[in-house]
Amino acid sequence: MLRLACLLPLLVIAAEPPSEFRGSPTQATATLSRPAEEGMYVVTVAFGGSDVDSVTTVKAEARRLLALNVAVPKGQVVTKRFLVDVRRPEYAGGRVSLKSRESGAPDWDDRLSLEFLGATARAKVVSVEPAPAATVRLFLVGDSTMTDQVREPYVGWGQAFPLFVGERAVVANHAESGRALRSFQGEHRLDKVLSQLRKGDFVLIQFGHNDQKEKGEGVGAFTTYAQRLRDYLDAIQAKGAQPVLVTAVARRRFDDKGQVTESLGDFPEAARRVAKERGVPLVDLNATSKQVYQALGVEKSKLALLHYPAGTFPGQTEPLRDDTHFSAYGAYEMARCVVEGIRQGVPGLAAFLAPDVKPFDPTHPDDPAQVVIAPSPFVKGEKPEGK
Repeated sequence: MLRLACLLPLLVIAAEPPSEFRGSPTQATATLSRPAEEGMYVVTVAFGGSDVDSVTTVKAEARRLLALNVAVPKGQVVTKRFLVDVRRPEYAGGRVSLKSRESGAPDWDDRLSLEFLGATARAKVVSVEPAPAATVRLFLVGDSTMTDQVREPYVGWGQAFPLFVGERAVVANHAESGRALRSFQGEHRLDKVLSQLRKGDFVLIQFGHNDQKEKGEGVGAFTTYAQRLRDYLDAIQAKGAQPVLVTAVARRRFDDKGQVTESLGDFPEAARRVAKERGVPLVDLNATSKQVYQALGVEKSKLALLHYPAGTFPGQTEPLRDDTHFSAYGAYEMARCVVEGIRQGVPGLAAFLAPDVKPFDPTHPDDPAQVVIAPSPFVKGEKPEGK
């Protein structure tokens, strides 16, 4: 992988000419990484090349999808602007307790990183500059199904979500593998989010997979889980921000009659009840994700999760059969479910979606063959926490 480092001043990277990225059949990835302080940035990219009809996909930081298959005819240029959130573990009064695998990872380092993907990728980074002070942050807090997964083939739906957000808001994905409401707070991840929250920001909250595993007297969906959700809502609303509850995305589970079954017990219903009780918006991803699986069917739905024979990826000696974590296609479909839920039920947040976002019917998901997302370079690593 070609890796270019830029040490130019903060407000502008790429002097004359701008940094140029070209894919090829044998080298389809280029990465730009430059020092950056914590904050929100506007990245301006000119797509197109003089030698070929180009198709370019762009990801930021830990594989957050900013642009998908931008097609530009040979000799033409299309310029687009993207918002990227850069963060560090420190905050006033403390520090997030990162796990060893997070230390130095793109989401937590002191750099702004961009990937340009595609065999005919052609792009020039024109500038990187601080985002306007009025830019709204859309915080994501949750678990491995939402997080910015660092390594292929794992993809959280939160990684695809930025593709559907417009130029007035930036996605700040703080979700992390294996986290429940209790551990997310215990590791000061919630404190980090609260330290950055401003009036007008939004926080999407999706937990349940790992909360379900907690044992003990009085522990359960309608007791400890529901109360912790209320505590999160109180803390976020005290900052003048808008919380949005998201029911836990369904695992891929079918009964012997080919019908999708619930594997998360009462946790989705507990979130629904808390949302109704507190009068906060709810995106019912649990319900719509099950509709997607049902529409795809027992076999085809495997394409949304991680089912790969041994040898599909370097160093993969065993078959991969994971019905919790998503492929790029699955993450894209789940993000579309969330976006549709926002369109229908969270008008204040819907105003910040990209203008070209189209309606989505989870009972008629996209054809997997039509959703082509270039993978990032494969790096061998451990499986995300959570099942």
